[in-house]
Order: sequence, then structure tokens, then C-alpha cells
Amino acid sequence: MPSAAPGGTPSSNERLILAVDLGTSGCKCALVSLDGNVLAWTFRPIALHLVGELGVEQDPQDWWHAFLDGAQELLGADAGRRKRVVAVCCSTFGECTVPVDEQGHALARAMLWVDMRGAEAIRRRARSGRLNIQGYGPLKLARWLRLTGGAPSLSGKDSAGHVAWLYDHQPALVERTCKFLNALDFMNLRLTGRFCATHDSALTTWATDNRDLSRVHYDDGLLRLLGMAREKLPDLVHSTEVIGSLLPAVADALGLAHDTKVVAGSVDNSAAAIGAGTVRDGALHLYLGTSSWLGAHVPTKRTHVSRFIASVPCAQRDRYLAMAMQTTACGNLSFLRDRILFHADELHVDDPRSDVYPLLDRIADRVPPGSRGLTYLPWLLGERTPVDDGHLRAGLFNLSLEHTREDVIRAFLEGVALNTRWMLEPMLDFVDGKRSPGITIVGGGGQSDVWCQMIADITGMAIQQPRAPIQANALGAAFIAAVGLGELSFHDIPALCRPRQQFEPRQTTRTLYDDCFATFKQLHRQLAPVYRRVNQHRSAAR
Repeated sequence: MPSAAPGGTPSSNERLILAVDLGTSGCKCALVSLDGNVLAWTFRPIALHLVGELGVEQDPQDWWHAFLDGAQELLGADAGRRKRVVAVCCSTFGECTVPVDEQGHALARAMLWVDMRGAEAIRRRARSGRLNIQGYGPLKLARWLRLTGGAPSLSGKDSAGHVAWLYDHQPALVERTCKFLNALDFMNLRLTGRFCATHDSALTTWATDNRDLSRVHYDDGLLRLLGMAREKLPDLVHSTEVIGSLLPAVADALGLAHDTKVVAGSVDNSAAAIGAGTVRDGALHLYLGTSSWLGAHVPTKRTHVSRFIASVPCAQRDRYLAMAMQTTACGNLSFLRDRILFHADELHVDDPRSDVYPLLDRIADRVPPGSRGLTYLPWLLGERTPVDDGHLRAGLFNLSLEHTREDVIRAFLEGVALNTRWMLEPMLDFVDGKRSPGITIVGGGGQSDVWCQMIADITGMAIQQPRAPIQANALGAAFIAAVGLGELSFHDIPALCRPRQQFEPRQTTRTLYDDCFATFKQLHRQLAPVYRRVNQHRSAAR
């Protein structure tokens, strides 16, 4: 059955957006009113496929079937809802690549944002002779930074690396490919029949000139650097553009009108920034999902090379989104649950232990701040900001016989919060030194009152918790659709995103957590060379 959502009951004639939030773990569908009230939502899990040591894939058909199944359940629960849906809009994960033919059929499974098969292929394209800067040829790096704001990941995890690998290892498939699409582009293709990409979904091809937001375009020089053919990339559109109406077969399958509009939408970090209500310049949001990021809108394109922070195109036509990325956040809790507390095979959907996170909250809340001297380093998959180091790994420091499982649980939560403070320091400097009065937390981790208070105490900043943090991406997609339809402006959105509660930092913990943070940074300084030596010849973490 669809899950009910907090908020009032809308009038029977209120128009609705069918919002789609496609994440790595599954697909959420939500019915959202134009004023931001989420009536109900559904979730369908999606399987991962591991290929060799470095490949991670999903079947795009699984995305589509998960969407159809969830949306049909959502709409079928109330026939009156179908008549009130005026638009469909998607938010999806990014850094993903699907090769499709002229009819839009996927020619292979999608390479995901954790797929690193393209590492060597993109490194060959990025470097130049003997003189290189962090693995990039100086002139190549300067061009990428000047035009795009960033550069291809040398881990091969983004679209540039995926396409490079396909060109090098699957030339026959490349020959048959009409377009390389991101997940958002694929969903929009299946909804409307149109090949297109938004400015943010196309970003990690690292082939677009983003200096002027009114004319973002593919750059011929960047395409030559990457060895990509322009005709194999989709045309670019704004996130708020109405890209068409539902294909008749899709409309009929969902019981929706054939003139139901489809708005282009955005990738997840853009949607989360909108769904959090943080649309004003410098307003910070923290997404706590499997991975994590800090984001804030800014008026200009900038890049902080040494701290790995950049501002990139987003859902707002006249703004960039400054982004600081961290590799693993709630993924540490999944690891704790599945690898330490339980074996994954012991957890089933109907088993109460499958939703152990509220229990972990209660246990952590019984342990005093500081976890009795225990420090957790949450680098299960390396780190991206404020250091880009794939050799880093997680660990518990200062573990002794006096510690218990309860201390370990709290240390895991505190470790992610300390990592967030580590990322926050350069981010505050990046957004023109404006110290935001607080941070809005969205994503699954934002549901935890204990974690929100902990992050407030550790960062020293007020934490705002929305009414439904886990629905922020779907809410963002709905707001983007409403703007595209002319029903809202982005300036209207903060007033529609009323927080459920605010957590203020407690002065009683300030000195303790300052000491903990100093220890955290010292551990990184002293252990980073050890991690590099130990892991330099090991396969990259997946």
C-alpha cells in the first residue's frame, strides 16, 4: 500500500505532480500538490549487478518497471487522483551511462556512479607526457576547469570514464549506440520519446561549456580531448523546460490524460537543494544518504582546486550549485548493520531487524558524547572532500576493553558528523564567507533526531529538520515541475518548506567535540601515508 505523508488534506480539485525519485537502492514515486504537500508515496527496490572487480551495473528496464509499478499503485489507490495529475517530473542519481539505439532501447546495462572500469581509459585521456598535475596534463586541466568547473574523475566513476571505457573496450557497441544517456535522460526518453539531457545531468560528460548559463553547450575542444562524438550525446535543455507530453502508451498504462506534461527535472543534488527549500544564495543543505554532500546556491561559477569544491549548473536557470561531496555517510550504518551487527542474509523485509536504525538511535543516545574516547573514521570507500584520496579506509581508533557495542554505534554516528564538519569548513569559505545561520538536513539520515542533534553539537550550527527529510528529492522534482508550468517561482519555495524542528548546538559539548575534531584531523594527517602505502597496489574499493 502507498505510504501516507505528513501534511494536510488537499481539496479534491487540487492539481498534483507525479514526482519520481530514482536512487541507487530503488525508485520512489510521490504525489505532490503544487504547494509542496506530499499526499502519498511508494518505493520499489532495484537490484545491483557486480561485474568483475570494478564494474557495478543496473538494468534500465528495472528502473522503468519500478517506476511503472510504484506509480500504478500510487494512482490506483484513488481514481480521483489520476484526473488531478498535471505533470510528471524526475529526479535521479547522476554519473551514470546508458547506451541506447535509435529507438531508445538500452543496448547494455547502465554503468553506475561506483563503476570504476574506466579509470585507466580516462587517465590516458587526461594526462600529457611527463608533466602532470595530480594525474592531469596542465593545459587539459586548465581547459576543463575554465569551461566546466571541474574535470573527469580519474577513478573512472563518472560518465566521461564510462564512455571512455566503452570506446576502448566495446567499439562494436559504441558503433551501434545512438546516444549515451544519464539515468534522468533515459527516464525522460521513456516518458516522452525525446532524446535530451539537462545541464546538470550532462555535467559529468565533462564536455559542456558552463560559463554562461543562458547558453550551456558542448565544446568541440573538450569532445576532442575525451574522444567523444557529439552526435552520440543528447541535446541540452533547462531543468524547468516542458520537454513534451506523456507518450500515449505510458499515459494509458498510468491512467493519466494524454496531455499530461513532462518537465525535464534534475539529478539528485539539484533536486535536494530545491526540496530542502535552500534556494537562496549561501543557504546550506546537507544530504545524508548512502553518500553525502553539502550544497548551496551561488551566483557565479568557481572552483576550489585544492579543496575539491566547485559550483556547477543546477535546476535554477541563473544560479550555480556549490557542491562538496563525501563518499560514504549512511553507507557506514548499512555496513554496521549488515557486516557487524547482523549478516545481510539474516535481514528480511518482514523481519523487524530490517529497520534497525531507530534502535541504533536509541542505543547511541544512551552513550555520553565523545563515545568514551572512541573515534571512528568513516572512509569505507576513500574520500572526496576536503581531500580526494581513494586510499583512505575506515577504522576505529582507541578501542579498549572498556568499550561496548553501544560505544561503537555512537562512534559510527559521530564519525560521520566529524567528517561533515571537516567538509563544512572549506565550504563556508567557498560560499563567499557567508556563514549560513544553519543547515537543512535531508535524506534518510535526516530522519534521526539523535543524529541531527549530534551534527548540531559537532558543527556548532543550527540544524533544521524538514517534515519529511527522506522525500526531499521527490519534493524538489515537484517544485521544479511547478516552476516549469509557471505555477511557482523559485523565490516562493522557502515559504513552502517549513521545518519540523530545529536543533541548536549545546554549549556543554563544545569543548569536548572541538577536541574530538582535532583528534580526527590529526589521525588523517598521520594515517594518510600509511593508507597510501598499504593500499597502493590493492584493487580500488567498490
